Amino acid sequence: MDKKKFAFDKTNFILLAVGMLVVILGFILMTGSVTSATVFQPDIFSVRRIKVAPVVCFFGFIFMIYGVVRKPKAEK
Repeated sequence: MDKKKFAFDKTNFILLAVGMLVVILGFILMTGSVTSATVFQPDIFSVRRIKVAPVVCFFGFIFMIYGVVRKPKAEK
């Protein structure tokens, strides 16, 4: 059976999906209560929202980039 040559294999798609889930997790970590003109919420400066969540998103994007540039193994 002659298989078509694709740029990505199954592992690339799995890496992309995992990276996307990590990025989504990072964005979820950024959510929280909002500050308006009348009410100030000090939670906007929490460590989770300004340090942890952006780092999680960054690692998710790096993981996705690796999933794109990873070269599929050649079949025998």
